[in-house]
Amino acid sequence: MSRPSRLQRQILSLYRELLRAGRGKPGAEARVRAEFRQHASLPRSDVLRIEYLYRRGRRQLQLLRSGHATAMGAFVRSRGPTEEPGGGAAPGTPLDDCDSPGNPHNGMGTPETRLGGR
Repeated sequence: MSRPSRLQRQILSLYRELLRAGRGKPGAEARVRAEFRQHASLPRSDVLRIEYLYRRGRRQLQLLRSGHATAMGAFVRSRGPTEEPGGGAAPGTPLDDCDSPGNPHNGMGTPETRLGGR
């Protein structure tokens, strides 16, 4: 096996630093491991994506090291038992109600202007 490249060494170093930074924060270690495991199958030739993920990881490391981060998680939208995987509304119901008072758009999809120009 050949020596690891500079980029490989940087990524391994980032992985170790992220694990150390997230040691005291709930969910951080598991999230770091999951993120690295998810992207482990990237082809070596996809250098642009690897470098992008490396920069993103560096930014996350800075956030973890700052005193403001207390935990780490991910936003995941869970589906209900009756919700379909493809969409939001139930069959036969409109996706958005254009005539509702809270909607700032008229039925044509353009913003409506109120009286007085405000």
